[in-house]
Amino acid sequence: MSDSAATDAKQSFQLKSASVSLTALELYYFENDEFEANLRDKISQAPGFFKDIPLIISLEKYEGLDSELDFFKIIGTCRRHNIHVIGVRAGNDDQRRLARGASLALLPGGSLRDKTTSEATVDKDHQAAAQPDTTHEPAPARIISQPVRSGQQVYAPDGDLIILAPVQAGAEVLAAGNIHVYGPLRGRALAGIHGAESARVFCQSLEAELVSIAGHYKISEDLQDNGWKSAVQIQLRDDVLVVTPLDKA
Repeated sequence: MSDSAATDAKQSFQLKSASVSLTALELYYFENDEFEANLRDKISQAPGFFKDIPLIISLEKYEGLDSELDFFKIIGTCRRHNIHVIGVRAGNDDQRRLARGASLALLPGGSLRDKTTSEATVDKDHQAAAQPDTTHEPAPARIISQPVRSGQQVYAPDGDLIILAPVQAGAEVLAAGNIHVYGPLRGRALAGIHGAESARVFCQSLEAELVSIAGHYKISEDLQDNGWKSAVQIQLRDDVLVVTPLDKA
C-alpha cells in the first residue's frame, strides 16, 4: 500500500459511547444577581464537588415570565465559578431556540424514571404478541480490593460498586447502582448516577465529604447529624437522603 493510500485510510478519531455523570440545575426562575448569590452559596457547601463539573440546565419546572431567557448570562456566571454549562433539558420552542443560539446541546425533557416507566408500558402492551426474551443477567458488580486514595476516581457505569477497603478523603467513587464500602468512607460517593433513585450507599464508617443518590446530595456537615463514624446505609426517600444505622436497617 502506498504512503498516500495509508494516509487516506487512517482515521483521525473514533466515536465511542461514553457514560458521563451529569448534574442538572433545575431552574425555577432567573434573576442574574440572585442566581449568582444562590450558586455561590451552593458551591461553598462542597467546593470540591462543583469544581469543573459539566452542568445541564433543566427547564421542566421553569416558571419565569420572561420569554427571552438569557443563557449567555447563565453560562458566564457558571463559568466564573468553574462550572461548565453544556446543555439544556426540556423548555419551550423559544427557550430551545435561544439555547441553540448559545451553542448549548438540546436534551429531551422527562426524567430517566419517566422514560423507564414509558418503556415498561410499551413492553407490557406488546407482551402478548412478542416472543419470550432470554432472561438478561444483571450487570456484574465491580469489586475493588485496594484502598481508593485521594485524587483517585473509581467508576462502575453499569452496576454496583463494592470496595473492600477504605475510600480516603479526596477520592471519588461512582456507580450506576449501589455502593458498598467495607471500610471508612471519607471521600465522595455518588450512587444511582444515571437516575436510579432506588440506589443505596452502604459503609462501615460514615466520614464522607459528600454522598449523592440520583443527583440528591448531602455534604459532610449535614451527614454528621446522624450515624457519623458508624456503619450505615443511605437511601433516598421523598427526595431526601436518609441515613439509617445498619443494625436497624
